[in-house]
Amino acid sequence: MYGTLNALFALVYLAGGDGIAHAQTGSFWDAFFFSVQTLASIGYGNLYPQTFYANTVVTVEALVELLGFAVVTGLAFARFSQSTAHVIFSHFAVVTPYNGVPTLMFRTANQRGNQIVEAQMRVYLLRDEASLEGQFMRRLYPVRLLRSQTPSFALTWTAIHPIDAESPLHNQTTASLTQLKAQIVISLSGIDETVAQAVHARHLYQAQEILCNYQLVDIIYGNCSTRREQGFQWV
Repeated sequence: MYGTLNALFALVYLAGGDGIAHAQTGSFWDAFFFSVQTLASIGYGNLYPQTFYANTVVTVEALVELLGFAVVTGLAFARFSQSTAHVIFSHFAVVTPYNGVPTLMFRTANQRGNQIVEAQMRVYLLRDEASLEGQFMRRLYPVRLLRSQTPSFALTWTAIHPIDAESPLHNQTTASLTQLKAQIVISLSGIDETVAQAVHARHLYQAQEILCNYQLVDIIYGNCSTRREQGFQWV
């Protein structure tokens, strides 16, 4: 891009005749390097504009330089100053009894060295659905969590959704969810406490990744080995 821009301006200089002092007549490379000096504001040595046409082109090129560097600087700052979430999710979501109610659970963890404050989590069920007229469409249903926000997300967060009569997962099985091409869509957002910028994370659980009669391993008091207790498998 840089070389192409200088080559274009070199051709423009050559179109104006001998507008560059001490440059060889018709020399593309003299015009090219003169353009490099102009675009980079290096300062002229042996070569300098000597005609009205050449000075006009120099003026235009100087304006392009100012605008170009302003745009590039802004894009670079926006790109490298943007915070990344660095949030991971458990490989599977599980359905297990909790307080006597079948409950959907999954776990997320903050991999950052600092906290995400005012974190919010929104969960949805995305599934195929047919209308009474036989038209198929993808429908999105909100999945209510026991706790959908936290003032400080520092380590881990276990999302808990009771599957009661009002739940969109009520009376659903892994087989029925697979048939409906269901997905659990998770959106997590918050504010990086260090740079005070918003961070976002998104994750999908396919129907095959929702395991029934499983429990998440307790990461505080349990261990990471797979085991069976009270008829449940731990993952």
